[in-house]
Amino acid sequence: MSSTSKPRVLVTRAIFPAVLAHLSAHCEVESNQDDTLWVPAELASRLQGKAGVLTTSSEAISADLLRQCPDLRVVANMAVGYNNFDLPAMTAAGVQGTNTPDVLTESTADFGFALLMATARRITESEHFLRAGQWSRWRYDLFAGAEVHGSTLGIIGMGRIGQGIARRAHFGFGMRVVYHNRSRLDDRTEADLGATYLSKEDLLKTADHVLLVVPYSAASHHTIGAPELALMKPTATLVNIARGGVVDDAALADALRERRIAAAGLDVFEGEPAVHPGLLQVPNVVLTPHIASATITTRTAMAQLAVDNLIGYLVHGQALTPVNTLPAASKDKVSH
Repeated sequence: MSSTSKPRVLVTRAIFPAVLAHLSAHCEVESNQDDTLWVPAELASRLQGKAGVLTTSSEAISADLLRQCPDLRVVANMAVGYNNFDLPAMTAAGVQGTNTPDVLTESTADFGFALLMATARRITESEHFLRAGQWSRWRYDLFAGAEVHGSTLGIIGMGRIGQGIARRAHFGFGMRVVYHNRSRLDDRTEADLGATYLSKEDLLKTADHVLLVVPYSAASHHTIGAPELALMKPTATLVNIARGGVVDDAALADALRERRIAAAGLDVFEGEPAVHPGLLQVPNVVLTPHIASATITTRTAMAQLAVDNLIGYLVHGQALTPVNTLPAASKDKVSH
């Protein structure tokens, strides 16, 4: 690439036009504003000659794809998670990966709490009842749900979002907060959040509501499966805003159908956008289509940060929020 030409980049899904225009001022852009879903072969074809790509969690960056795309230098994920990246293969190929942390923390924590409330208070189930014309009179136990205020919330995954949910629970709803994490928080942070560390098993036995915010990895696959569901109280609820695969959806559907736990709220699913059919057949579950970060402000900020990562790496030589560390020789391949 000459010193005066713009780096060529691909945007795999539709994004906000103003953010796309900002990227186009710095790069030669092929965009997908029609929001077509590309199969891997078409994605590889469109990446030919491209130095950068803006992806979402629906596009897998695999070792096979990287072998087919020798010009690729940076992949900017418009998400905080990046389990769609084969990170070792990207690092070996000298490809920088980036994500969009921080900008979605508060809106996602808001949604996690909203999903908790909807699940505990049976909002979706009662709305379906009303819309079906079944509400003919008031009754003392009509859709009586679980108490939220003053109850015990168990958070599995105590990163930025988990801590945001803990603050809402402790200060806003007077909840007792217990948590499990790969590493324990420092004493000061625990005190500030009113949070107590427990083993996963003790958390599941103790909590009235369990909320999952753990990143997806091979180690976190089926963090909640049949054995873990068996530890929970029959009155407890489970909320997943982490990633599909953190919960064994088939085991959860069975537990909900048999009322071994009271209810669940799910924003993510194994194999999404497909949803396990068992989850569609039980009334005691709230289902949303992966929208925890979906506010206009937050999604715009996510797109902007992804774009700024592309520009930062390809134009200025430094990504803003990298997720892997490349050797100096790889960075030297980037034209400035």
